[in-house]
Amino acid sequence: MHRQREKETVKDLKGTFIRLFKNLDQWRYMMILSILLALFAAILSTVAPNKLADVADIIGDGIKPRTEKLEEISKQIYQNISIHSSMSQDNSFNMNNVNEEILKSYLNDFTIDGVLITVEDQINFINCFKDVDSSLSNEDLFNKMQKLPKSIQTLIDAKIDLKKLKYHTIFLAILYFLNSIFGYLEGFIMAYVGIGYSKKLRREISEKINRLPLKYFDNHETGDILSRVTNDVDTIGINMSDSITSLVANLTLFLGSIIMMFITNWIMALTAIFASVFGFGFSFFLLKRSQKYFVQRQKELGDLNGHIEEIYSGHNVVKAYNGEENALEEFDRINNNLYNCNRKSQFLSGIMQPIMHFIGNFGYVAVCVVGALLVMNRMTTFGVIVAFMIYIRLFTNPLSRIAQNMTIMQSIAAAAERVFEFMDEEEMIAEKITKSIDIKKAQGNIEFQHVQFGYDANKLIIKDFNASVKAGEKIAIVGPTGAGKTTMVNLLMKFYDIQGGDILIDGVSIKELSRENIHKLFVMVLQDTWLFDGTIRENLRFNHKKLTDEEVWKLCEAVGIDHFIKTLPGGLDSDVSDNEVISSGQKQLLTIARGMVEDAPFLILDEATSNVDTRTEELVQKAMDKLTQGRTSFIIAHRLSTIKNADLILVMNEGNIVEQGTHENLLKKKGFYAKLYNSQFQK
Repeated sequence: MHRQREKETVKDLKGTFIRLFKNLDQWRYMMILSILLALFAAILSTVAPNKLADVADIIGDGIKPRTEKLEEISKQIYQNISIHSSMSQDNSFNMNNVNEEILKSYLNDFTIDGVLITVEDQINFINCFKDVDSSLSNEDLFNKMQKLPKSIQTLIDAKIDLKKLKYHTIFLAILYFLNSIFGYLEGFIMAYVGIGYSKKLRREISEKINRLPLKYFDNHETGDILSRVTNDVDTIGINMSDSITSLVANLTLFLGSIIMMFITNWIMALTAIFASVFGFGFSFFLLKRSQKYFVQRQKELGDLNGHIEEIYSGHNVVKAYNGEENALEEFDRINNNLYNCNRKSQFLSGIMQPIMHFIGNFGYVAVCVVGALLVMNRMTTFGVIVAFMIYIRLFTNPLSRIAQNMTIMQSIAAAAERVFEFMDEEEMIAEKITKSIDIKKAQGNIEFQHVQFGYDANKLIIKDFNASVKAGEKIAIVGPTGAGKTTMVNLLMKFYDIQGGDILIDGVSIKELSRENIHKLFVMVLQDTWLFDGTIRENLRFNHKKLTDEEVWKLCEAVGIDHFIKTLPGGLDSDVSDNEVISSGQKQLLTIARGMVEDAPFLILDEATSNVDTRTEELVQKAMDKLTQGRTSFIIAHRLSTIKNADLILVMNEGNIVEQGTHENLLKKKGFYAKLYNSQFQK
């Protein structure tokens, strides 16, 4: 039941993403716009901390005494004194040996920043600081500064430059506002792209399914195909909107923060990088290890869906043959494989987050220690430390996010590769359509001319099939299992392309007709009573929405199922999906009634009575007789009693017609047909 898959990684990661981008069509430019918006938002995020450092420095400078003004006052006083003391032989001057009267004669009033510093203020300044030495504590120094004249106090008092602060604050607010706007637009656009692209992929897959030959579905599990349409497409659509622009933004933040750190202070930049480089290398090591598990997860998920679909659809058979234990063991095996792939991929990718948090915190500590040393040596400012606290976050967070984005990109690549693998499957041979048959003008003649076919090109199962069918004839095709009966019908319907010979419909080769045109010419009632979820009315009106209830009841009366429908609580509105009240025979009658809606010249009945009892077979037979009236009919049957009234019986064995004729003539020959017929009545 379950076909093992080889464990493999993404075959061509780069090629898959290139094809994914090319396949975006009208969303390609929107995606580029989204990437640019993410890029701009990231650039603004890297510029903002530098401006924040300026704001911090303005505030920091404004809350501490302006000691540079003290130096400026001291310099001016010393300059005035030096002019008068230049006659000294050694060109030196000691203020401790000069009284205030002499100092007054040396000094002159002067102004700094519009503030007048008088001679008396200068004398007080000299007296305040003349005995200051290096052993004086900061507290004593601060107390001395509080005793200075008001004019000097005005100059050295803490004062924030509000004009400059306002400019930088507004500029910073604009940066963060634009960053938010760009981030919102980028997320909105990518969400739209992801949803739209998922819709496009589902439509393309749906169209692709209609172009695939039946042999593809014979070789692939239905659940695996459904998984490509659902799980893989959802993986692409959802993760695409979250990861691609995020990867671009985080790469930009990572590189931009490095550049801005070096611009701001190269010593602290090296400190931050060396503290974080270990986490960067380790995260990519984990990424490489987890890559294969994301690919395996998608494949195991397809296997699991295939197994579930297979077991649920054949649940009755599993129960009847006591296969629950084996089915459960197989389910557990696949489920455990999926669990292991999920566990390993999520563990390896999830462990990166706490590691990067540790690296980031370690970076904070390193930057604070080095920054404090630099501030003490007046090699940087407090604002730079503030900026680097943010740069550390901008530098380390993208490391873990880049690693996470890369793992998500692996999931996208794995899912996209499965979808593209399906899209690249060989389609049915392109039709060379040159003619068409009008359903209203069709006569009903069919001729098989030396038809050859094999599911494997090297092994033919139909070697030389020849038959001529006239309009309105009822043709029965009989033979043992594997003789090629259903295969001939599939060739006639152009589900498969013949490998040799030709089939003519009203003298026109099916090679020159479209499959759609051929399908319109035929009504098919198959062994499998296919009824979709819905009511009886909806099933009978399938593809004929204009059919009235009166016409529906006439169809039901024609096949003898009208009385049963009236006994149902909902009548025509009764739900036929998984309805145990409706038997297989009654479902078969419904499919025959649905076939009678089609006014087509050809009819195919493929084992239409194989699932019904003898009594129901009689009802089905009467319904089929009505259905075959005025149509060229092909009836495939194992119960030979149902085709006694056929105009021509074709007896097939090993892909060839071994006998043909009416029921009576074939019995008289006592050949292959007679043996088949008599074997059904032997006790």
